[in-house]
Amino acid sequence: MRRALYSMLLAAILVTLLVACGGAPAPTATPIPELPGWELVWHDEFDGKAINSANWTYDLGGGGWGNGEAQYYTNRSENARVENGLLIIEARQEKYEGSYYTSARLKTQGLQAFQYGRIEARLKVPAGAGLWPAFWMLGDNFSTVGWPDCGEIDIMEYVGREPDLIMGTLHGPGYSGALGLGQWNRQSYPIADDFHTYAVEWKEGQVDWYYDGVKYFTVTRAEVGDRPWVFDHPFFIILNLAIGGSLGGTIGLQTAFPAQYQVDYVRVYRAAQP
Repeated sequence: MRRALYSMLLAAILVTLLVACGGAPAPTATPIPELPGWELVWHDEFDGKAINSANWTYDLGGGGWGNGEAQYYTNRSENARVENGLLIIEARQEKYEGSYYTSARLKTQGLQAFQYGRIEARLKVPAGAGLWPAFWMLGDNFSTVGWPDCGEIDIMEYVGREPDLIMGTLHGPGYSGALGLGQWNRQSYPIADDFHTYAVEWKEGQVDWYYDGVKYFTVTRAEVGDRPWVFDHPFFIILNLAIGGSLGGTIGLQTAFPAQYQVDYVRVYRAAQP
């Protein structure tokens, strides 16, 4: 009995020390598995003390971003930071530079770009109507040819008003916006309740979408018909949390802020050489 009481006392002291030092220990890092047929060429595990400026830069500003969105994107630590082995993108309800919400949009543009391969992330999206997190890619020639001629690969989009649904979409000239080639992937549970893995496997003339390791959608060059196929050149990666807008929809009165979009890792693989 005395030994049990002693063990309980030690446990209580340990918890107290952890709280005093800033909370519970960081979660265990997600191991990088061997994927048959693939070689890891780039990754960010977000296990440092800050966002790696060799990998990520920011889009900044408001103005709706072409979709009537409500947020102002910043590069402040309040909106984007590394914390306990995760990239945290945090949307806040606050007045800032003429907007009433802030958030962040990180991108590898000008730093890291990739042509073909498996592009994968483990993500936990935030719950709440009006929230619109995404994991996507734009053609690296975006600054010269513009959108949609550069091409866009939406690896994952989630809108909080549809808590059991994620989407994968391809946008290009003649099949962009509402005409994008996309697929809904509905589940039997709220997706925001846990982390899930999202990926595309992309090769010449074809893109396949995966959710938690299961393929649910494919687009091939043949399916765009006589419209241009603009996916055989390098693309850069984007992670963002939008609020409201044409797809995000009305911001719910019950949506809680701050809202966090959590990123465990982003990994890029290429097909293994024979």
